[in-house]
Amino acid sequence: MSRIPSSLYQPQPQSPSSDDTAQLLAPSASWTIEDSEELYRIQGWGDPYFSINAAGHITVSPQGERGGSLDLYELVQALQQRNLGLPILIRFSDILQDRLERLQACFAKAIARYRYGGVYRGVFPVKCNQQRHLVEDLVRFGSPHQFGLEAGSKPELLIALATLNTPGSLLICNGYKDREYIETAMLGQRLGQVPIIVLEQQEEVDLVIQASHHLDIQPVLGVRVKLSSQGIGRWGSSAGDRAKFGLTIPEVLTVVERLRQENMLDCLQLLHFHIGSQISAISVIKDALREASRIYVELAALGANMRYLDVGGGLGVDYDGSKTNFHASKNYSIQNYANDVVAEVKEACASRHLTPPTLISESGRAIASHQSVLVFDVLGSSDVPTGATLEPPGEDDHPLVRELYETYANIGLKNYQEVYHDALQFKEEAISLFSFGYLSLTERATLERLFWACCAKICTIIRHEDYVPDDLEDLEKIMASIYYINLSVFQSAPDAWAIGQLFPIMPIHRLDEEPSCRATLADLTCDSDGKNRPIYRSPGCQISTRVASLNSGEPYYLGLFLGEPTRRLWGNLPQPVRRHQLQSTSNLTPIRLSDRTCSQRGHHDRKVLGYVQYDSEDLVENIRRRTEQALQDRQITLHESQLLLQHYEHSAWVRYTYLARPRQ
Repeated sequence: MSRIPSSLYQPQPQSPSSDDTAQLLAPSASWTIEDSEELYRIQGWGDPYFSINAAGHITVSPQGERGGSLDLYELVQALQQRNLGLPILIRFSDILQDRLERLQACFAKAIARYRYGGVYRGVFPVKCNQQRHLVEDLVRFGSPHQFGLEAGSKPELLIALATLNTPGSLLICNGYKDREYIETAMLGQRLGQVPIIVLEQQEEVDLVIQASHHLDIQPVLGVRVKLSSQGIGRWGSSAGDRAKFGLTIPEVLTVVERLRQENMLDCLQLLHFHIGSQISAISVIKDALREASRIYVELAALGANMRYLDVGGGLGVDYDGSKTNFHASKNYSIQNYANDVVAEVKEACASRHLTPPTLISESGRAIASHQSVLVFDVLGSSDVPTGATLEPPGEDDHPLVRELYETYANIGLKNYQEVYHDALQFKEEAISLFSFGYLSLTERATLERLFWACCAKICTIIRHEDYVPDDLEDLEKIMASIYYINLSVFQSAPDAWAIGQLFPIMPIHRLDEEPSCRATLADLTCDSDGKNRPIYRSPGCQISTRVASLNSGEPYYLGLFLGEPTRRLWGNLPQPVRRHQLQSTSNLTPIRLSDRTCSQRGHHDRKVLGYVQYDSEDLVENIRRRTEQALQDRQITLHESQLLLQHYEHSAWVRYTYLARPRQ
């Protein structure tokens, strides 16, 4: 038996007994925005930036509790009036600045609380989001705090060298390195920068020594160590003895001796470790800090000029708002994290009477996740064919129809599990009879409607039960509608498709009315993988999300939150694996409370076609020739040929790849 949280559904004082299940599921007039806040857990994952106003719209407070707010629904309408079609990615630069400042403030508070003798210098890992506008914003916002950058590859090093212009900020150079990478990093010192080359392979030591002699530059070096402390979650294997990156303890000692032989041991100043991204449990972080701090003081005892301790990434984001150690959540705050880092390092250094090091963290998703919202609309739905009303069968109806209707009528609180299996058997029997010609198409349709009506009635009952039998666990998902969204999961939410990352997805309006439908979301690509799974009300509770019913002719907008760190690169063309269904990146617009900056449009069809070696001019010319031939053969009228060419040329040259809803 599996438990469905009682907070997921509004309890009823009595068990359902009426045949009219729609009445039980009808929207409640007493539904409030507080009910929506609890249902979508927005106060858990969205605080302090996202909330719901009295009109039932999502509001965005880019500066948290320190500044004003924007109505997201009204903002989307205003952007559409400026010919920016959906889907659209809205970036709130103020949130990016606020996240960075909160991280700095938490470390400053921890340093003051524990009377730590060192300072904190954060860096942003460029791999988290290489987009120019975001990296430049981070450098500008981080300038007062000497906030730096981390490069994990040669292209990222080029970005960092050209962008980072803050005196005293650090440039951490990670990843695999060749001679050119190392020399480029060293020469960054001549530009007034502080590049620290982190050794991750033993072979890199000789490359560094050669480059140092060639350039006559003393580099600042670090070592990345493989801790025995194991991470957890999807990236837990990035730590431990068999991790991809880093040096084992024996290898670290070999590096120390090699540098000592070259009289370069003073160059070794940093210890770095990384136990994985999105660490959900603070206990894992504390174990790693304890081990790394011990290694740091031992390296200092060996004569290394230790000055920096880089605790890597891993600071998690509470994607589902549960504040637990579920992989899409975390059971600690930023302040808890900063406190533990400072306390553990101070204790280790105090035991050896060492000056505490400068603390470095490489927090990516914790800084960048909240600052964007992807807004898209629902194009239509596919619903289970239960039928609006079910008329009792007559004497002339097939016996199977009469038996299944009787089964439907007798569903109750005590027999719903047994009746479900009876209904399944009737359905299988109907398919068999139809296959052998003993059941008409009309009769089969009637039986299928009755079967789904049974499922709907049973589903209504189990929503009010504390426990659900194992064989009925998937019924909620089976009964859910499919909402077709104007979106490509592969382009706009690649983490959801590639690694099963969960993101909060919820409506941005109509939150003052009870969501009467349960639906799964399917994108507009012709691929069965193109379904997105929103954050559910409880970790592991695999059910559909609750949404409002669609009103004919009215748009229904949903938002995907906390999805920025990898979307803009993974979803960008022309990476071949990302060209799925030839959908482009979404439109993008940056928003600041102080000003409105220029929008960045997604790729139009011409550019997308060009990525797969099609020339739009050739395509248009081919259609022209074919329409001329069809005119001569009288297969098409002149008006039809002109309309076809008009649509084709518009799509080939200027059309956004996503679908456009007619304006109201």
